[in-house]
Amino acid sequence: MSQNFSRKNGKYRVKPCAWGLVFAFLSQTAAAHPHSFISMRSDVITADGHFTALKMRWTMDEITSADLLYDAGNAKPGDEVWKRLAAEVMANVLGQHYFTEVWHNQQKVKFKNRPTEYALAREGHKAVLTFVVPLAEPQPLSGQTYTVSTFDPTYFVDMHYDQQSDISVSGAASCKLVVHTPKPDDKMTAYALSLDKADAPPEDMDLGKQFAQKVVLQCPS
Repeated sequence: MSQNFSRKNGKYRVKPCAWGLVFAFLSQTAAAHPHSFISMRSDVITADGHFTALKMRWTMDEITSADLLYDAGNAKPGDEVWKRLAAEVMANVLGQHYFTEVWHNQQKVKFKNRPTEYALAREGHKAVLTFVVPLAEPQPLSGQTYTVSTFDPTYFVDMHYDQQSDISVSGAASCKLVVHTPKPDDKMTAYALSLDKADAPPEDMDLGKQFAQKVVLQCPS
């Protein structure tokens, strides 16, 4: 299962639950995975010929956003309530390693433990989380290929790019990006549809990964 962070004595602790605070407002009648949807935009950040970070923007669907926006009330951008909510949601995301994997030469690229920046805001009836994921070490671009995937392992949440233009690269015009959308077979799709909100697939199944888009970053020598 995904995990969320609850607050006790001013500190956060992990407890099992699929996305906790963020998805607490989901309909009690919802059935079949996924139960929530996040539209993503990502920018590959580069500097001095190296891949250094991912700048991410996640727009939650209206039902998923409802609880957060209710808690924010009429708070203006930058108010303390937005900072508090952003910290709580970001703690959730950090508990799952940003829900993101970057692969290079069959090795997983490590991230730093904290984002360099993050914020939560309202756009209409939706909550939008933005944050920057710094790589633990800058990675060379020349002649290299990287694969980036963002997904909830349990597939409780569908995390997706709506179109190719939702992914970009800054500072490396010669590098190319392509979004690959998988087509799971009928058996896998039927299994996901059979899961109710309280159900969780076996951890080793990595169900969300079967439905996850892959972004391929390829740079010439």
